[in-house]
Amino acid sequence: MSILIRGLAASTCLLASACSLAPPTSLPPPPIPVSWPVGDSYLAQSEAALPALSHTELFRDARLQQLIATALSENRDLRIAFADLAAARAQVRVVRAGQFPSLGVDGGITASRAGSGGNDQDSDNGRGSRVRYALQGGVSGFELDLLGKLANATEAQRNRAFATEAVARTVRIGLIADIAQAWATYAADRDLLAIAEATAANARESVRLTDLRLRGGVAPRTDLSQAQQVLASADLAIAEQRAALAQDANLLRLLVGADIDPALLPSGVDEIAASFAPVPAGLDSRILLRRPEVIEAEYLLRAANADIGVARAQMFPSLSLTGLLGVASTGLGNLLTGDAFNFTAGANAGYSIFDAGGRSANVAVSQAQREAAIAIYERAIQRAFRETADALADQGSLVSRQKAASDNAAAAATTARLTEARYRNGVDSFLDSLIAQRSLFAARQQLVGIRLAELQNRATLYRVLGTVE
Repeated sequence: MSILIRGLAASTCLLASACSLAPPTSLPPPPIPVSWPVGDSYLAQSEAALPALSHTELFRDARLQQLIATALSENRDLRIAFADLAAARAQVRVVRAGQFPSLGVDGGITASRAGSGGNDQDSDNGRGSRVRYALQGGVSGFELDLLGKLANATEAQRNRAFATEAVARTVRIGLIADIAQAWATYAADRDLLAIAEATAANARESVRLTDLRLRGGVAPRTDLSQAQQVLASADLAIAEQRAALAQDANLLRLLVGADIDPALLPSGVDEIAASFAPVPAGLDSRILLRRPEVIEAEYLLRAANADIGVARAQMFPSLSLTGLLGVASTGLGNLLTGDAFNFTAGANAGYSIFDAGGRSANVAVSQAQREAAIAIYERAIQRAFRETADALADQGSLVSRQKAASDNAAAAATTARLTEARYRNGVDSFLDSLIAQRSLFAARQQLVGIRLAELQNRATLYRVLGTVE
């Protein structure tokens, strides 16, 4: 028994002092500037501490926040991501179990009866039945992790689980941004529907007045046909916008993962414009290191680094320890007494002498994968910087674009009103009035589109800079 105890103690010491052949993980410096680009189309950003951008900071409307809260518990894509994360975490425990010995116990019972050889007088001579019990337990196939192969395999799997968690964060942030954009799109389509309805009402009045002028011999029939064209175009726009609103609501239901109370839907862009807050000033570009895609790439790099340690350790012999404790007795009373207890222990070492360079090639594969992981990590940061810089460039021009669109819509409204009056007074032709009405319709649509672009830009900035609470 003391031999087995000393053997187990020695293996414990070896495990405690096991070394690792994995190289230290060294992250490359972020391949991005220390601050955002500054220019006419960029927002000037001062360097500051890395902030955390919560969706509640940027999307302040209580109705939108309620939709987001429901989506975070009901969205099916998010559930899939969380299930994948749970599986990845469980896989870490599966791999880690290989670092520990496997213990097992077997038991058995046998019964025998000695015969009397056909002599009835000897049938009860005491030789009778005999029952034998056996109990066996031990350690099987336990590999001593002298070079850290098993520990590095666990570390690699753990880092892959962390990368999966980052993927789940990407899904969560993307879901919130998608809901915000879909909600804003619904508001814009409500505005476009109102514009189409107003245009149709105005066109219907033009058709009525032009028909009266035709009956009075003042206007030609072409004027009536052109007025009817404007009305038909407006009716077509109404039908298209109603379909777009239904599709917007369907998209929101899909994103939220449940039915939506109509009271949570916006009535127009102007109603919700103030609730989409701008990104706080003073962002350091290193905030991109908090992006889930960058975090995922970093953990995959760490996993690739640990894989090198596994591949290197496989080039050396493996040492396994086996131990066995057993008891056998003819009766339960003396099962654990006397000579009933016995044990065996042993160790095995194995090494392949020739494998045609397979293990060396495996190390080379792991090292090449690590180099690829470094490039992927750097690319993730560069891509994040580009996406954020593009969103900031878009935001920097939206103010001037919205002012120009607003001025254009106001001028178009004035032109349409004056041209209509001149037509009624017989100064201008109906063609001039028709052109002015179409220009007004397009200008109002353009203004709504730019207002929507501003709200979608805020959602995009959350997508590229937002964090998970």
